[in-house]
Amino acid sequence: MGQDGGFLAEEIDTSRPHPARIYDYLLGGKDNYEVDRRAGDELAAAAPEVRIGVRANRDFMRRAVRHVVGSGVRQILDIGTGLPTSPNVHETAHALAPDVRVAYVDNDPIVNTHAGALLGGSGTTSTVLADLRDPRAVIDHPDVRRTIDFDRPVALFLVAIVHFLTDAEEPERIVATLRDALPVGSFLVLSHATSDFADRRDAEAVYNQATATLNLRSKPEVMRFFDGFEVVEPGLVQVPFWRPDAPSPEGSDAIGIYGGVARKSG
Repeated sequence: MGQDGGFLAEEIDTSRPHPARIYDYLLGGKDNYEVDRRAGDELAAAAPEVRIGVRANRDFMRRAVRHVVGSGVRQILDIGTGLPTSPNVHETAHALAPDVRVAYVDNDPIVNTHAGALLGGSGTTSTVLADLRDPRAVIDHPDVRRTIDFDRPVALFLVAIVHFLTDAEEPERIVATLRDALPVGSFLVLSHATSDFADRRDAEAVYNQATATLNLRSKPEVMRFFDGFEVVEPGLVQVPFWRPDAPSPEGSDAIGIYGGVARKSG
């Protein structure tokens, strides 16, 4: 890290594809490298629905933001935020309630740099370089604590991130650690890739050379991440079908991403 808190170019690994940059490429963004574009093209060849899937996932995220803000929550902790794509979480939230506080967390220095530049000196939003694999470090990070008051309800966003945790990394324990830090009235917003609708082992293989592997899970396996929460209607469903506000795009039935929103009760 440079003395000004920025990151040196050599600290950003461009030798291997990174999930956030692959995602950015599939969304039509420009914050990616040739290695990411090549992986994205391989992924689209292995799973033809992936491009409409990532857009449907972003749309799910925005609808979920509107739901939690509409339910009265004024704090959002977004872990694995990825590269900024407008309208992002804070923009969607602030359109409804300008006082919503958002902490973005990602483990990629380039994501942190881009997000910090986008947000500037916003007092209600912060960007934090930290890793979901160490949930206590995320919760206790001073910049997270500066933005988020864990004595008041928080909406925890784990959108398209938990599937990059291997079973050996104990994703259920990680999510439970985060859950236990949240007070009653908080929400979990989670989406997760699956092969329930098609064999996607070839898609998983694309990530074998990336900075994180893709770990597809079944609906019952994804549901376990909601333990300790009450899932709101319509439950855990393919992301285009979670409270849609427009007709679902053609091919939505094949999208292998589950999404759900749940509330922590007493």
